[in-house]
Amino acid sequence: MIAPRPLPSNSSGSSRLESIDLLRGIVMILMALDHTRDFFHRGAMLGEDPLDLAVTTPWLFLTRWITHFCAPVFVFLAGTGAYLSTTRGRTRSELSWFLLTRGVWLIVLELTWVRWLGWTFAVNLHEHWLLVIWAIGASMIVLAGLVHLPAPWILTFGLALIVGHNALDDFHAASWGNWTWVWQVLHDGGKFQLPILPGVQLGAGYPLIPWIGVMAVGYSFGELLELESRARQRWLIFLGSALTLGFLILRLSNAYGNPERWSELDTPGLSFMAILSCHKYPPSLCYLMMTLGPALILLGALDRRTPACLRPALVFGRVPLFYYLLHLPLIHALAIAAALWKHGRADWLYGLDPGIKPENVGFSLGVTYAAWILIILILYPACRWFADLKRRRREVWLTYL
Repeated sequence: MIAPRPLPSNSSGSSRLESIDLLRGIVMILMALDHTRDFFHRGAMLGEDPLDLAVTTPWLFLTRWITHFCAPVFVFLAGTGAYLSTTRGRTRSELSWFLLTRGVWLIVLELTWVRWLGWTFAVNLHEHWLLVIWAIGASMIVLAGLVHLPAPWILTFGLALIVGHNALDDFHAASWGNWTWVWQVLHDGGKFQLPILPGVQLGAGYPLIPWIGVMAVGYSFGELLELESRARQRWLIFLGSALTLGFLILRLSNAYGNPERWSELDTPGLSFMAILSCHKYPPSLCYLMMTLGPALILLGALDRRTPACLRPALVFGRVPLFYYLLHLPLIHALAIAAALWKHGRADWLYGLDPGIKPENVGFSLGVTYAAWILIILILYPACRWFADLKRRRREVWLTYL
C-alpha cells in the first residue's frame, strides 16, 4: 500500500492525466468516509445532521464537510475526461454516442445495483432515489448533445447554470401544477410520482440544473489541460485561487449564492463553521466555488509530480465506477457484521421493513474511521486488478465500468 509498483500513465507522457486520476482517487477515498459514517456512526444511525451546529462537534463537522468535495470534483472531472478522450482519437460523434449510452447505463445502475445492493439490501420496485450516479448519468446525456456545439457556447451554458441557478430559489415546484415533478428533478428535489408510473415513488436527491452545468464547464476545462506544463499549472492555481476568493467574498457578504445566510455565533469556531456550511441539495454557487476552487489549486500542485504516499490513490482514480459499485455493498455488509457482533441482530440495516434500532445503535467516530481505513484496504487489491485489466484489454464493455 505504501509503495506499489508504478502504474503506466493513461496516455504516454501525460503527467496531467495522472494528476487528474490522482485527484479523482483522493475524492473517491473521501467519499467512502462519508458513506462509512452513514452506516457506522451513532449520530448517522439516529438521524442527526453532522452540520447542525447546535449538536455537532468540530471533528464530526469536518468529517462531513471534507466530503463535500467529492460530488463536485467527480462530476467536473467526468466532463474533463470526456474532452480528453477526444485528444486520444475519439471523434465528436463517437464521444456523443458514448456519453449517451453511458449516461443511460449509469441511471440503470443507480436504480438497481446502487439502490438494491448498495443502500438497502432489498429489491423495491415502488420507491427509487435519484442520487449522484443518476445526476452524472443525466448530465452525460445532456453533454452528449452539447459536444456538437462550439466550445464557447458549451462554456457559457455551463456557467449560466452554475452562476444563475440560485436566482431561481424563489420559484418552487408547487406552483407547477401537474408538472411539479419536472421542477423537482431540475431544481427543488424531493419525492414525487410520475403520472405514467402509478404506485411508484421517486425521490430527486440530486436536482440536475447545477450538475449539468458543472459537467459542461468541466468539459470546457479540458482544453486548458492541453497547455504546456508550466502555463497549465499557473492557470490551475490562478483559477482555483480566484474561485476560492470569490467564495469568501460572496459568502461573507451574504449577497448571493446560497439560500441560507450565515450569522455570527457564540464563538469564532462556530461562526467559521457557519460560513462553511453551504447548501448542497442542490449545490449552491457558494458550495461549488468552495469545493472546486481548492480542488483546482490541489490539481495544480499535483500536476508537478505524484507524491509516493499518494500513489495508491491513482488506482482508485483510474477505476472510479468499479470502485463506487463495490464500496457501497462492502460498507453495508461490514456494518451488518458489526451490528451482529455488537447487538446480535442487524435487521434495521436491510430489508423493506427495517426493524427498530437499539438505544445504543452505532459506533463512535473513532471506530467509524477505523472501519473506513479497513474498507479502503479491502478495496485496493480489487481495484488494482481491474485497473490492470483495463490497461491490458480494449473491449468496449470495459469503458462502461
